[in-house]
Amino acid sequence: MEQTPETLGGLYAGYIDCLNAKDLDRLGDFVGEDVHYNGKRIGLSGYRAMLENDHREIPDLHFDVRSVVADRSTVASRIQFDVTPRGEFFGLPINGRRVSFSENVFYEFDNGRIARVWSVIDKEAVRAQLD
Repeated sequence: MEQTPETLGGLYAGYIDCLNAKDLDRLGDFVGEDVHYNGKRIGLSGYRAMLENDHREIPDLHFDVRSVVADRSTVASRIQFDVTPRGEFFGLPINGRRVSFSENVFYEFDNGRIARVWSVIDKEAVRAQLD
């Protein structure tokens, strides 16, 4: 598959649909076996475990993509979350309170699958909502 901005945009949309449907059996269609997350190789199984934990700890987790920019190998996205985590979240005592925050994330694709992810989450926005 030739990687173009259009094909990567379509793959990314399918990936987000997979996450929002909690259909993690399809995760390997979008994420490579040797995926790295924030500089660390976690592999597809580690990536899936991370997402399973996110869905368990945040039952109403929904990835609301607000903007996407793609080139031939990378997708950059801003995702908005409005969620109700259980217990602690980012080390903060959320305990069922609703919080909103954004994530800025870059995905590097290799052979049509996500190979590397760099994620920055606005944890200060969450902290400010607790005061």
